[in-house]
Amino acid sequence: MNISKREQRVLHVLAQGGRIVHDRPAAGGKIVTITCFTRDGLVLSDCALDVFGRLRRRRLIESRNGGPYRISHRGRLSVRAQPDNR
Repeated sequence: MNISKREQRVLHVLAQGGRIVHDRPAAGGKIVTITCFTRDGLVLSDCALDVFGRLRRRRLIESRNGGPYRISHRGRLSVRAQPDNR
């Protein structure tokens, strides 16, 4: 599977314990804003709505019970191993 550098960076952050918090304007509406947090609580600027959409369509990230998006099992298998994500 071809995964871009931005997608890889987001997957690395999620694999290390990060999360993507989403915001919907109304119940059942489309997601309009997202914020990607690292496990340390810092915000990742590379995570944009288009990257989020591609990761979600490929089922590399998932949300359970309306919570924040985290990496899925398929995402863990797809991410390339690196010592750090810089």
